[in-house]
Amino acid sequence: MTFAFAPSSAASTSTSADLSAASANPLVRMLEPAEWAAAGIPLLRNPREVVSGLHSRHRPRPATAIVAVLDPDERLRASASFTRRPAPADGWMFRNALLAQLRRVIPHDLRLRTPVRTAVLLYCREGDARWTEEDGAWMWGLRDACTLHGLRCGAYITLTRDGWQVLGEGRGGRRPSADSSPEPFGMSEAPPPLPRTGGAASEVLRRAAAR
Repeated sequence: MTFAFAPSSAASTSTSADLSAASANPLVRMLEPAEWAAAGIPLLRNPREVVSGLHSRHRPRPATAIVAVLDPDERLRASASFTRRPAPADGWMFRNALLAQLRRVIPHDLRLRTPVRTAVLLYCREGDARWTEEDGAWMWGLRDACTLHGLRCGAYITLTRDGWQVLGEGRGGRRPSADSSPEPFGMSEAPPPLPRTGGAASEVLRRAAAR
């Protein structure tokens, strides 16, 4: 189901401010591992189950981003995947892509004083599990998208051929990996829904790459 609603005044103000700064140095729009670790990101109780569930639902290949929303009991409420187009890593652009996907799959929680749902990001990429500037840009984008959608900012997870890694926590595993087959579904009792792909976020990244 797709939800549609007008953006809040807070989101509009923040977006306008960001648009005026869009020409600034993209390196500013990223988070270092120490900054991420100090941000108080809530820990996942069972990160492997979350990773396996998202891997089974979306079957990501390198350059695929999966944003998922979890309830307070860590049950999956919505998720969407899209392909990152070839373009310089920019947290502002990643924020827009993630926010577009969140708006497609779940209503915002901006009316709540305290966020109760958490968004996590799984990014499948080439290379090893060590932090990269691209990871820093995704971290910045996830944090800002969560603020604009009324969600808690949750874990950022990379998926490579070596396995998965929750950056900033030091937790990870060899399976699933970017090359592995989907494991039995285990995030809830319901069968996995068809993943949402493409949409506005892919178009945003496509246009950025064409410039």
